Amino acid sequence: MRLLSLDELPELYNILRGDMSLVGPRPLLMEYLPLYSAEQRRRHAVHPGLTGWAQINGRNAIDWQERFALDVWYVDHWSFWLDLKIILITLWKVITARASTSPGAPPRIPSAATRIDSCAAARIMLPTRQREA
Repeated sequence: MRLLSLDELPELYNILRGDMSLVGPRPLLMEYLPLYSAEQRRRHAVHPGLTGWAQINGRNAIDWQERFALDVWYVDHWSFWLDLKIILITLWKVITARASTSPGAPPRIPSAATRIDSCAAARIMLPTRQREA
């Protein structure tokens, strides 16, 4: 069930209600809000999503700083075409079962020590067209 991300299906109800979007930063627990830096809080400028830029660029294999940087990059570069690209890549990864979590322990919970100092991690993941600009 986890391999094919079928455990995400109940979140479709939240999307239909308008509380979530198909694409956006993954929601985290409200208790983490005080731990965010001002830059990290920017991820809340859009609805949380079922899939997102950070999920297709590493999912649980990346650390929290990278994940937050990728979420903020998504907020800054949102477009219909970017959402379409994320949806298509997500579908491809689910179909080919590459979207499964990496082996080992679940991702660490963000701590007060986890802060984004820059978006350097996000620049690594920029589409080629964006890097050239």
